[in-house]
Amino acid sequence: MELAVQVEHLHKSYPNVVAVDDVSFEIQPGEIFGMVGPNGAGKTTTIECLEGLRKPDRGTVRVLGLDPQQDGYALHQRIGVQLQECELPPRLKVWEACQLFASFYVRSVSWEGLLERLGLSEKRDAYVGKLSGGQKQRLYIALALINDPEMVFLDELTTGLDPQARRAMWDFVRHIRDQGKTVFLTTHFMDEAETLCDRVAIMDRGKIIALDSPENLVRRLGAEKRVIFSANGDFSPHVLEAVDGVSRVERSGDRVVVYGTGDRLISRVVAALEQNRCDFQDLRVQQPNLEDVFLSLTGREMRE
Repeated sequence: MELAVQVEHLHKSYPNVVAVDDVSFEIQPGEIFGMVGPNGAGKTTTIECLEGLRKPDRGTVRVLGLDPQQDGYALHQRIGVQLQECELPPRLKVWEACQLFASFYVRSVSWEGLLERLGLSEKRDAYVGKLSGGQKQRLYIALALINDPEMVFLDELTTGLDPQARRAMWDFVRHIRDQGKTVFLTTHFMDEAETLCDRVAIMDRGKIIALDSPENLVRRLGAEKRVIFSANGDFSPHVLEAVDGVSRVERSGDRVVVYGTGDRLISRVVAALEQNRCDFQDLRVQQPNLEDVFLSLTGREMRE
């Protein structure tokens, strides 16, 4: 079966900065593939090279078996693109935008159905300039799907959406995949990548520094679990420091965080608390997640 995407030794630089530095990866058909990384990591440049919007300095890029530079027209008929930043004329009506974009393609689907699926049917006669940020985002996704693409590029899909709209958009991405399409997703939200993606590439300073399923990335990290609870003023962290599997105990006011590893960590912590007659409440467990992997690999400092 032909790969949906094949990238070999991709390189793209600008004056004074190397945006993408010898990047190679593959995407299987029907996969939701995620790319995450700090600001300036090279994610958007990479995706724009795949879409044919930027010309690589060197390397090989194939999308659906086509070269984005040499076969641009043929490729654009088969892919859908939701850009990170997009603007339409504010006096253009929603239905006019849909008809305009449908005219760009040899084949298109019912844009009325897309608007209904994305909760925009009531806005079909509204001006684009009158839509909220979330409504505009959903319109851009409808426009990216209007040609019934085989592969969809979603760049910062849920930025600016409220939690309810984000979850609805996640369901819609799964719906896209269930139709047999391939999805390339870039995001700043680790929970989004962990929930949606079959595989995730972590990019930093122009390079892919890790690539695997979210589960395998977390497992390879070997990060500690966190047992969190509230304790009264008489509690002493020393009662837990000797518990098997506990690496350290931190306390800030009434909040206690116990770090450790092992399948029986939670039961051992609870048993030690009860044995020492410690009053505790609101106990919960935080498992290692993709955000822990991301911070471990890219660091915690703020970046421009």
